Amino acid sequence: MSGDIQMLMVRCHFYKDGCRWTDQLMTLQAHLESCQYNMVACKECSAMVARNHLKDHLDIDCPRRSETCEYCGSEFTGSKIDTHLGKCQLEVVFCENKCGAKLQRRFINHHMLNECAKRSIPCKYCHKEFVYETLQNHLHQCPRYPVSCPNRCEPKKIPREEMEKHLTEACPSALACCPYKQHGCKHKGPRMSLERHLDESMKSHLTMMCSIVSSQQKTIEHLQGQLDTMSLNTDGQLLWRITDYAEKFSKAKNEEEVELVSPPFFTGRYGYKLQVSIFPSGNGSGEGEHVSVYIRVTNGDFDSLLRWPFTFPISFTLLDQNEDPNKRMHIKESFTPDPTWKNFQRPSKDVHVLGYGYPTFVSHNFLKTRDYIKDDVMFLRVRVDCSNSQSIKIKNDSQSS
Repeated sequence: MSGDIQMLMVRCHFYKDGCRWTDQLMTLQAHLESCQYNMVACKECSAMVARNHLKDHLDIDCPRRSETCEYCGSEFTGSKIDTHLGKCQLEVVFCENKCGAKLQRRFINHHMLNECAKRSIPCKYCHKEFVYETLQNHLHQCPRYPVSCPNRCEPKKIPREEMEKHLTEACPSALACCPYKQHGCKHKGPRMSLERHLDESMKSHLTMMCSIVSSQQKTIEHLQGQLDTMSLNTDGQLLWRITDYAEKFSKAKNEEEVELVSPPFFTGRYGYKLQVSIFPSGNGSGEGEHVSVYIRVTNGDFDSLLRWPFTFPISFTLLDQNEDPNKRMHIKESFTPDPTWKNFQRPSKDVHVLGYGYPTFVSHNFLKTRDYIKDDVMFLRVRVDCSNSQSIKIKNDSQSS
């Protein structure tokens, strides 16, 4: 029976690895001793390796193999050669700054610090870091680079960023205007002679200033008169007289979004402060073909005492100036602010808003059909319906009574 078993045909244990041997079982052990796919121990590191891969293992993979560094010629075991190759001082490597240079590793640090065109180097004037090859271009613009005064006032050089200030404020050779230039003095000469001019022209300067003071006094009186007039407009109505309309319309046509702003008016002595804007050449959807009208609530002195949001009905009326009152056809638009509209919440001091209104209030063509503009004057009347006077009182007014 044992003899029969030994006569059985079998395959090599390593047939899955590629061995094609088949024979009687009695010859299997002899085959395994020479089978190229059988595992054998490496004589250097004792690792188990297929016999047909043993040579490659000894040449390439064995950690105890002996290798010579191609750069320095030193001998290393297989486990240390890879570490050495990343540190060998004689290996030729590229500069880490990507300048393109190739040097032995032992010279690379010196190159990167002292020779590399792409090394970082500080400007000795402004102390900012630059790539070495761009430093020369920087010096032509460096704000701290010392330059000579174009007036050659002194041998000492001045930082480039301070030159303008030097020329306008300090350079004794620079041409300077008299401090009274805006008041009429036409003197212009070297700054060093300015003090002498002031001494010699004291009388004429005093005459100029007296004239200016007189003119300013008249302006103040005129403005004070206008201010007093505006202060009286506290009934929630504005009758805005817009003069020189043709000139303003022409300017609006040639420039972008010219806005005419009315004097402010109030709903009461301590009421809301409002202001109206007109765009002669239109705004938004009315641009170029219509007159646009808007109203906004502006920051007033008593806003903290008023009820918000502002909800009173508002009307705009463009007045027809026909000589016959019976033939006049005014243009009127009105609305009541919605409490949710942002335009009529309590205004902020720091935010300018356009307000709410009508971008297509009246077309330029229709404006010419009647006397809405007469003698180059337009009248726009704005009314705030304050009939609900109880609601315009300050907050908690009912509690104080």
